[in-house]
Amino acid sequence: MSAHGDVDLGHTLAGWTGTTLAGLGSAVAGAGICLDRTWALWLGAALAVLAAAVTWALHLAGWGKPSGPRPAAQWDWRVRDAGARHGHPDCLGCRLAGRTVTATARTRARPEPAPAHP
Repeated sequence: MSAHGDVDLGHTLAGWTGTTLAGLGSAVAGAGICLDRTWALWLGAALAVLAAAVTWALHLAGWGKPSGPRPAAQWDWRVRDAGARHGHPDCLGCRLAGRTVTATARTRARPEPAPAHP
């Protein structure tokens, strides 16, 4: 059990890599603004775009996670998601990649809408 309790915090290789690249891009862009270096500002912006692309690619390769909690055996950030190949339910990144979610890929039931009160 961790200091945060028995919960899935969503730490994944895709998340750590994207966060690191985005943080580095922000630092470079901020330094470019402070030092009045246009090239550093553009380099920081390019790193931010690269962070999004790398995170998406890693997610599609199975190093991300679907929405919602995962089983405890998959909480470690080094565990690959075997269901990523078929697409995650309600995942914008999977839909943008053209992955249609099949019935076997659905891992959780959709919540039913609340009944209307007259």
